[in-house]
Amino acid sequence: MKFVMSYSCGKDSTLALHKMIQAGHTPVCLLVMVKKNEGRSYFHGADPDMLRQYESALGLPMVLCPSDGADYHAALEAGLLKARAMGAEGAAFSDIDLEENRAWEEARCTSTGLTPFFPLWQRGRRDNVAELIRLGFRCLIKSVNNTLLPESLLGRYLDAEAVEIMEQAGIDVCGENGEYHTLAVDGPIFKAPLDFTVGDILRFGDYSVVSIGPPDEPRPAD
Repeated sequence: MKFVMSYSCGKDSTLALHKMIQAGHTPVCLLVMVKKNEGRSYFHGADPDMLRQYESALGLPMVLCPSDGADYHAALEAGLLKARAMGAEGAAFSDIDLEENRAWEEARCTSTGLTPFFPLWQRGRRDNVAELIRLGFRCLIKSVNNTLLPESLLGRYLDAEAVEIMEQAGIDVCGENGEYHTLAVDGPIFKAPLDFTVGDILRFGDYSVVSIGPPDEPRPAD
């Protein structure tokens, strides 16, 4: 079936996209919710330049859905209708076990005539992370709740060592409670890795975020 992927640029939606393709479905586009006043993706903060990189790296057009939050459901439905016009028959989401979220997304699909898919549903959270690492996806840790996790995790890739630190901290290693967020920047479904540099750490109350910028400019020859 042709489908649109509700894509956040993070690890879970990337794994869900991979599993949908693995199951024989065909993606026609990526639906990305963006903050209307910032142009950055919700939750993972990919800026317009990175979103263009994702479009190229994954070889799929993006349907950007600007929202100020209050109109989130309407913006998502508008994006789903655009995807349907592009040929999508279904919509895939990366929810794991939150019934309320799933019901909300199913309602959006009912409103737009699309079949909902949840390829990660009821899979173990630790299993999802282990599979991402095993498959070779490179997921950059973009933000952490610094009351739960050390800032030293920022800017590094999600790997076995990072998972061990998270388990020792007693958090959900999938980060379903907002303990941390990632940007998936390379892996089996990427045609090319994203090109970027990791910058300074920015602090916002209980959360710390590492800035992600364009690649360093080459220095002129002497």
